[in-house]
Amino acid sequence: MKAIWNNQVIAQSNDTVVVENNHYFPKESVNADFLKPSDTHTTCPWKGLASYYTLEVDGKQNLDAAWYYPEPKEAAANIKDHIAFWKGVQITD
Repeated sequence: MKAIWNNQVIAQSNDTVVVENNHYFPKESVNADFLKPSDTHTTCPWKGLASYYTLEVDGKQNLDAAWYYPEPKEAAANIKDHIAFWKGVQITD
């Protein structure tokens, strides 16, 4: 699987975890050069507290387009150290 935004591959892995129709990429498969920390946080009742990254590619930003659970609840332990994408990020084979 690949995560693509602004004509750049943000992440690539054959080992994503699918939760609620979202592909969570292993952290090491994501190009950290494109990730900028965000102050945004949301809470999922069964996954826990999510943190976000803004994508920055070739001078363009996609605010809070990536998220992850630094300390997921036990029910979501399989997505620890994984990152998912939305807001126009294409997920392809």
